[in-house]
Amino acid sequence: MAEPEVRQGQAPEKLERQEFKLQFMRSFKDPNFEPVQAALAQVEEIAWHNYQDSRKSPVTQKAGSEFADPDYDLSVEWKATRDRLLAAEQRQKDPQTRSRVLLIIGAARNDGSCPGEISKTYRMSLWAREALAEADIEADVLDLSLLTSGYDLHIHPCKGCVSTAMPLCHWPCSCYPNHGERQTNDWMAEIYEKWVAAHGVIILTPTYWYQAPSVLKLMIDRLVCADGGNPDPTTTHGKKAAEAKELELAGWDYPKHLSGRAYGLVVHGDVAGIEGLRRGLADWLDWMGLIDAGKQSALDRYVGYYESYAESHLVLDKDEKFQQEVRNVARSVAVAVQQLRAGLLSKPDEDIQPARPK
Repeated sequence: MAEPEVRQGQAPEKLERQEFKLQFMRSFKDPNFEPVQAALAQVEEIAWHNYQDSRKSPVTQKAGSEFADPDYDLSVEWKATRDRLLAAEQRQKDPQTRSRVLLIIGAARNDGSCPGEISKTYRMSLWAREALAEADIEADVLDLSLLTSGYDLHIHPCKGCVSTAMPLCHWPCSCYPNHGERQTNDWMAEIYEKWVAAHGVIILTPTYWYQAPSVLKLMIDRLVCADGGNPDPTTTHGKKAAEAKELELAGWDYPKHLSGRAYGLVVHGDVAGIEGLRRGLADWLDWMGLIDAGKQSALDRYVGYYESYAESHLVLDKDEKFQQEVRNVARSVAVAVQQLRAGLLSKPDEDIQPARPK
């Protein structure tokens, strides 16, 4: 068999020196930086050389005996994230630990950013949290709106490594940080740990233009490595596409790193699109091997259907049935988590090998 072809020719050339300087300095337009222009120029010079030299992972260590290639220079930052995931998985599987459900707030709005007001989704997460507390389940909250109000916090976009070859998509993702490209402060390292530590997940989200809000979609795309991702980057020596293609063609088992957790959904909107988004999220979670917690665990509802945005919180105040339904989503997930941990609930087809495992 011929070696797999790696097709190239799309990426543009690197920035020229002056363009790089202009790009770099745009972060320092505030007049308060004027007294330190000389220092900034020194930093920019170093950043330019790092960019030219493609210093993606400047601090490395030998991978060691637990990896396929012990002598490979492995990113210290990736290794630290991977070690935290292993520790989180150990805690998650320990029957003595308290049950934990991850509440994900998918709205981009909070009162610390331009809108100046909390999101309705945030309020729903509080109701879900109360219901989980009643069941003696710990709630871990992931508020994705912090991407719009937190300082230099990012979920960098997925680069689509999986579409070149599944083994090129590492678990956890090794695309970031990329120091040479100034693609740093990637929140996903912490988010992966939250998913791994959870026994159940509830996604609460509004509908933006028939779709998931961008803050939620960024996280979803970057979780592709949890579904079939390669836990050993030394097998592809970092991002060597040809090696990854050979591995996949030799046979890849597409490990589902987050399977077996329970899930629930709360999807709301004010005009259209809630059912499609709820179905899409459910299909995605099913695909990853998570287990739905029953009919009452998947909710889509309109809040103030075609009414004013200005009074949407007041409408939510009055909708006591909806408030109860949100709590019921959490209660359903709580029951599912308890049954999962007691060995009373599992996916019926869990042990059946799929004909198309991709």
